[in-house]
Amino acid sequence: MKEKKQNKLFIKNMVCDRCIFTVESILNNLGIASGKVLLGEAEIASELSEAKRQELTNALKKVGFELIETRVRKIIEDIKKYVLSYIGDQSGDKRLKLSSFITSRLHYDYSYLSDLFSSIEGITIEQFFIVQRIEKVKELMVYEELSLTESSYQTGFSSVHHLSAQFKKVTGLTPSHFKKIGSEKRKSIDSI
Repeated sequence: MKEKKQNKLFIKNMVCDRCIFTVESILNNLGIASGKVLLGEAEIASELSEAKRQELTNALKKVGFELIETRVRKIIEDIKKYVLSYIGDQSGDKRLKLSSFITSRLHYDYSYLSDLFSSIEGITIEQFFIVQRIEKVKELMVYEELSLTESSYQTGFSSVHHLSAQFKKVTGLTPSHFKKIGSEKRKSIDSI
């Protein structure tokens, strides 16, 4: 029996298991036969008609997702996904530099990826990485109520002082002032 070819859709802003569930639901509700749905991508059984693609685009946009149409956009989204993956790695083993981590997964020269990311996003990969780490620190401080020292360790900052300096640079607030005002200053990942 001949196996059916799977088509892939690449979807921007998928960052968690809830996102996977949401995309699966959207595909199901639209009657689009799908296979695996992973962070940033979904396999579908057949090519979409232009009308069905537009219907899917509209449904995804309603919940903050977006179809990625070009190879360049796919690379940018992969870089973001790997930055988040690097931050989320709670093993504490950060001996592999971020640049090496990204290039080992994307198989492009880092200078090419860095230039591409900067030209499309308007910030460097490193700046994006710092902003994402600060958002993670905010999350740890507000929801898990970790101390600054614990948050510093979990997010890979070299010291509490370094974390505090970066935190103030990104947010304009000291970590202690942020903790007082709480979650109202957190940003969703897709707005960064």
